Amino acid sequence: MAIDLAEAHVRALAATGRIVAAVADDQWDAPSVCDEWTVRELVNHVVAGNLWVAPLVEGQTIEQVGDRYDGDLLGDDPAAAYDASVPSAAAAFQADGAMDAPVAVSYGPVPGSIYCGHRFLDVLVHGWDIAASTGQSTALDPELVEAALEVAEPQIELLVASGMFGTRAEVAAGAPEEERLLAMLGRG
Repeated sequence: MAIDLAEAHVRALAATGRIVAAVADDQWDAPSVCDEWTVRELVNHVVAGNLWVAPLVEGQTIEQVGDRYDGDLLGDDPAAAYDASVPSAAAAFQADGAMDAPVAVSYGPVPGSIYCGHRFLDVLVHGWDIAASTGQSTALDPELVEAALEVAEPQIELLVASGMFGTRAEVAAGAPEEERLLAMLGRG
């Protein structure tokens, strides 16, 4: 499958948005499956990541973005804050030349396509984390799982070394793709 990363990213944003919208009012302060984060802090992390996309893809440096996305970004309506963070993140990677332009991330600069792949993985996997933390279905879209494997497998050592995804777990030979992806990224 030759993936369109920008489109996969948009689909992951939408899938995670549905999960965020289904978080019950009494679940926001519950512990998440991500060590040391509540559900609210996990969603805040995803929202902050979404908000960083446009400035970085447009050529700003981490220093130029500064601390504008630090702290609580969710306010009184976390689901609405998530929804508000999506359009600029989606549009940034769809802009002409965005996938080839250098992006000054903490591990870069890297081409926009690399950053898009990492954002796609982050949004998709943290959507799974939010679902798992709140008792929702954790089933991922099989096409997105396939695309995520295409992104993750060639870069797995970099991803594991980054500490962003947890400790890689082993799975049985012939395990389903979703199980392989989740284990690769420290879930499951």
